[in-house]
Amino acid sequence: MTATTLFYIIIAILIIDFIIDKILDALNAKHYNDALPLDLQDVYDDKEYKTSQRYKKTNYKFGIITSTFSILLTLAFLWFNGFEHVDTFARSFSSNPIIIALLFFGVIMIGSDIITTPFAYYQTFVIEEQFGFNKTTKSTFFLDKLKGWLMMGVIGGGLLALIILFYDFTGNQFWMYAWALIAVFSIFMNMFYAKLIVPLFNKQTPLGDGSLRDKISAYAQQVGFQLDNIFVIDGSKRSTKANAYFSGFGSEKRVTLYDTLVNDLNEEEIVAVLAHEVGHYKKKHIIFNLVTSILLTGLTLFILSLFISEPVLSQAIGVSTPSFHAGLIAFGLLYSPISEITGLIMNIFSRKFEYQADDYAKNTYNATDLISSLKKLSKHSLSNLTPHPAYVFMHYSHPTLFSRIQNLKRP
Repeated sequence: MTATTLFYIIIAILIIDFIIDKILDALNAKHYNDALPLDLQDVYDDKEYKTSQRYKKTNYKFGIITSTFSILLTLAFLWFNGFEHVDTFARSFSSNPIIIALLFFGVIMIGSDIITTPFAYYQTFVIEEQFGFNKTTKSTFFLDKLKGWLMMGVIGGGLLALIILFYDFTGNQFWMYAWALIAVFSIFMNMFYAKLIVPLFNKQTPLGDGSLRDKISAYAQQVGFQLDNIFVIDGSKRSTKANAYFSGFGSEKRVTLYDTLVNDLNEEEIVAVLAHEVGHYKKKHIIFNLVTSILLTGLTLFILSLFISEPVLSQAIGVSTPSFHAGLIAFGLLYSPISEITGLIMNIFSRKFEYQADDYAKNTYNATDLISSLKKLSKHSLSNLTPHPAYVFMHYSHPTLFSRIQNLKRP
């Protein structure tokens, strides 16, 4: 297959993906004005529902602008040999393949982030501000950007450098060493993300003594779950939206509650949310997701190893000097349809796991408090309560609120 053929296949993939995405968005938008099902009519009053509709429509219109800009920028970059220009720039500094690759990806990623920053700024300080969600200061916004670039350079750059080193020393066998590296890194991050990365962006405080901690401890003891690490994170410094998540294994396992969640829900509802998170752990969902992710990474790296040495990959994106980094970009673009399929399958499993975690919370605590907590969280984030089924199938990692409530109400 020639480089020209691959180039047009890449263009076709990008355009088809964009068209499908816009069709799904349009289908979803048609449901914004649907009447709420009986089980959801107490989530919003009339005024709040109209506000949620305006929020959805505003984001929909803004999404059309941002995604159209993104696809046009990507197509223009490919058509006018942008990758070749960046590659030539990187090679003017060094002949070392690792340094060239780091410069190549650094220029592309930071350049892309700078170009799209005005959109992110508008989303945060205009749209989110307009609907009362934004708590981020401008200094926090830009400091987050700088921290993100630093992390990308240190962690992403370090992993990329090692993978290219493996490739230089072992040729097409590099994928086994790269797979082992990414597997170890994934396990390490699952264990220590909350301890090492989160503090760079947020303050975490151990949940203090009191009735909430007593209720959580009583529930954990009831289900035979040792839970000593319960933290409250200052999510309110960026947004009014609430969340909770489980991380780590063994002695490093912890539950993190957003301060907004603690403020928005009563204690019984918080315990119900925590029971749902414990359900994920008890049902081995975290292990499943980690193992599946590692296996999919291994498969992807193996397929990459079959093609990465082919000069036609680099040439397909207009880079005249074949290289690992240019081949990696081309492979990523060509592989994206397969990634979409694996993502869909993982979403199917994820939605199934959410039902199982809900059932666990219902059976070990109660359904009433979990239902009321889910309704409150949806209300406070102005969630879309009437999404199109096709949009849910393609994009949702969680079932809809209506589906979850129906499931929780089953005997």
